[in-house]
Amino acid sequence: MNLDDLITHPDKVFWPDQGYTKLDLARYYDAAFARLRPYVDDRLLSLERCPDGMLGQCFYQKAAPKGLTPTQRIHHQNRDVDYVVGGSKDTQLALVNLGCIPVHVWASRAGHPQQPDWMVFDLDPTSGKFADAAEAGLLIKTALDELGLASFPKTSGSRGLHVFVPLKLGPTYDDVLPFSKDICERLAAQHPMELTVEQRIEARGQRVYLDPFRNTFGGTVVAPYSMRRREKAPFSMPLHWSDVKPALDPSDFNLGNYKEVLAGPDPWKDFFKSRQALGIKKTSSKKTSSR
Repeated sequence: MNLDDLITHPDKVFWPDQGYTKLDLARYYDAAFARLRPYVDDRLLSLERCPDGMLGQCFYQKAAPKGLTPTQRIHHQNRDVDYVVGGSKDTQLALVNLGCIPVHVWASRAGHPQQPDWMVFDLDPTSGKFADAAEAGLLIKTALDELGLASFPKTSGSRGLHVFVPLKLGPTYDDVLPFSKDICERLAAQHPMELTVEQRIEARGQRVYLDPFRNTFGGTVVAPYSMRRREKAPFSMPLHWSDVKPALDPSDFNLGNYKEVLAGPDPWKDFFKSRQALGIKKTSSKKTSSR
């Protein structure tokens, strides 16, 4: 595959401080797709299009652009939306050509859209310091360990930390969201000086916001190995828990050194082997299909 022929305006600069281009972004996804694929395969995508990279505006788009396949129609309360379905490198490179820098994925797959196969906690440090997110992440890990749940951390690619819990099929979003909210609320009550579930930014102070709302029908999170539209062109890097330290700089995983990073071991190689039950019953009576 000749990316120079596939990508229009390949020399357009997306990260002016480093000189990285649209073609550099395509080369990254071409090289990283084997690592990315398990987290986008048969999964519904929402698009964030940034046609001018760091220099311009971005816009979000749920409906698949004309001609882009495969898609799946999902019914929401007031409308139907034809979403792009991930899993193909051709699809991923077509998204790059449309100016999509990050990859936003649902927690469920096209085959069972009501049933997530992971639960995720988004830790957003109001201070802007990753060190605060790292410390909050270790508290989340302890709470999940006490519940007997294996968890996997990754950098958000920005200032925060994401904690994923792989799930066996069964519970719906209506089950998983309250389960995750309860964990966040209990932790915030136990650590009121460090953590908060306050959605209003002005009320958070310098605390880390524990966000469980990625666990909603139609909610998304950036996929592992997703590039981000941030300074230094970082990507969302899966980690071992032993890597989650206050001194870690998430921008150390970036478009300039991805070849070295991808040549190393995969910290999440056992992610989908670690699917587990939450021990809660489904509350939804909707019929869903399973993979």
